[in-house]
Amino acid sequence: MSLPKNQKTTIKVIAERAGVSVTTVSRVMSGQGSKYRISKKTEELVNRLAKELNYETNILARSLRMKQTFSIGMIVPDISNPFFASIARSVEIESRKAGYSVILCDSQEDTTLEKESLKVLRMRKVDGMIICPVGKELKNIIDVSKFNIPVIVVDRYFPALNLSCVVSDNYNGAIQAINHFIDKGHRKIAFIQGLRNTSVNEERLKGYLDAHEKNNIPVNESFIVGEDFGKQNGYIGAKILLNGSERPTAILGGSNLISLGALRAISEEHLNIPDDISLIAFDDQPYYDFLSSPITSIRQKKEELGKISIALLLNELKGGNVPGKKKIIVPTELIVRKSVKQIN
Repeated sequence: MSLPKNQKTTIKVIAERAGVSVTTVSRVMSGQGSKYRISKKTEELVNRLAKELNYETNILARSLRMKQTFSIGMIVPDISNPFFASIARSVEIESRKAGYSVILCDSQEDTTLEKESLKVLRMRKVDGMIICPVGKELKNIIDVSKFNIPVIVVDRYFPALNLSCVVSDNYNGAIQAINHFIDKGHRKIAFIQGLRNTSVNEERLKGYLDAHEKNNIPVNESFIVGEDFGKQNGYIGAKILLNGSERPTAILGGSNLISLGALRAISEEHLNIPDDISLIAFDDQPYYDFLSSPITSIRQKKEELGKISIALLLNELKGGNVPGKKKIIVPTELIVRKSVKQIN
């Protein structure tokens, strides 16, 4: 069944071997067999011949013919952050299943780099984009949406932006954490927050404040520190809290990296978790189970965030009905371990 040594496999060759038209082979190879009511038997024959003859799709020709590049652009604020890495991995896996490749950009929490990345992806003619925004500005995303490129926003969002978004339930996640502290007898509860004026941070901060109010516990303003989602912020914030005039008994780390920085500060202060200080991390990490005091956390369903975002984008790319843009909120989960002390 193999071809002469110097003969290249083409759609025409497959069509001749299968005894069907070139158009039929083209439709099967582009995944449109069912659309044009091509029989399963013919599809199986064409695909088998393509495999036996080592046929490789000419992606450029296919893109020109179908006016699609079969590529998706994705921008994350920090690919070294396991949270965003997990979302990106989920998007890549689901995209590949659907026949799309992913071009990944890291904006490094910088709005200028985010703008440059959006331009690069637009020039690459990606069919759609999934964006985890840097946070404070929506102009970059508004600008790219003017080019009629489908865009899905993940994790951080802007209420004024008329785009579908997929987010964790940050508000109730924070309430879950604070209620767990309170159930364990804690009243001096600190919060190391992330980047201010971002949807993620403001919802977690609101959950922290509302949980105190609902339990009739006054908030000590000096217990709210922090300014971004990085490790250094967690380290500095914990240092300030642990050396203040009044030390909290418990700390909620506003992100996985914040909590990692806080762990370093707690160790440097020669304090023990949970005997000297209790800790809950917003977002879960595999290594939390292996620490000397396993860390209680608010687990975000990262894989689901990725899967839902790519499903929404693929639906828009297929011309699916989008009756108004959707905001999908994915629930969080309290994972109880041993980092919160019971106070009588």
